[in-house]
Amino acid sequence: MSLPMPDFADVLRAAVVARGLSLERIRSHLALRGVSVSLATLSYWQTGRSRPERRASLTAVGHLEEVLGLESGALSSLLAPALRGSRRVARLGEFWPVPSVIEDVVGGVDTRWDSRLTRISQHDRVAVGADRGERSYVSRQVLRAEEDGPDRWVVILHLDEHDRALPSITPLHNCRLGRVVTRPADGLLVAELLFRAPLRRGQTVITEHALENAAPCPLATNYSRKFRRPVHEYVLEVTFEVPPRSVRRVEQDAEGERTTGVRVDEGGSVLGVALRFGPGSYGFEWTW
Repeated sequence: MSLPMPDFADVLRAAVVARGLSLERIRSHLALRGVSVSLATLSYWQTGRSRPERRASLTAVGHLEEVLGLESGALSSLLAPALRGSRRVARLGEFWPVPSVIEDVVGGVDTRWDSRLTRISQHDRVAVGADRGERSYVSRQVLRAEEDGPDRWVVILHLDEHDRALPSITPLHNCRLGRVVTRPADGLLVAELLFRAPLRRGQTVITEHALENAAPCPLATNYSRKFRRPVHEYVLEVTFEVPPRSVRRVEQDAEGERTTGVRVDEGGSVLGVALRFGPGSYGFEWTW
């Protein structure tokens, strides 16, 4: 009989108790090492509300192991992504920090048509302001129905910092808002984009929507798109009013994680294109 894998939150919580340090003291120790993690984030990590996902957060976990007197890998080994072969359709919440939370929130909308829609193309445009804040995201997708009936597309947004206000969502083309479920305490927004009419088998639809943050906008350090099903073409464009110091493209799929340094072009943008990608995660990370 095999024993269950220990949970990241449980191990972290036990280590905090054993070390006898408050979260404020732990935050201070990390700050002395040049690692910035908020009290709210540390609290969410140890209660299981969220898990480290961004590269900066995963780096912080290594320092956290040292602060708590743990062996190297005692925490980080519990965060290995469960990426599998592209022929397999991933679970709905598989690529998110806490899958059960995602699946619970998504349960409030209608996802029955998800498996009947093929992702032909997805294009995300991200705008980062002069204040280094995440201003807006505009997403355009081309979908094809594999049987009669699909009438909606479900959008899932997750914020790592749960003390931030969730953005507003606006349909822009060929769709209107259906049910919207928010859980600010978990940094989650899930929304249905309803098509003008149900699709027939083989029919395609182009939809477009925007997500906008209210000022003051949260600090922008990365953007990624998670795919539980393959996409034929994914285009990601990030535009900066003030260029960051460095930018890296980060891809995760069945073969593991790959990072590549990229340059910001003369127009202040970076562009990434992935063909026949997924399941997995594709995006950019940058430092200021």
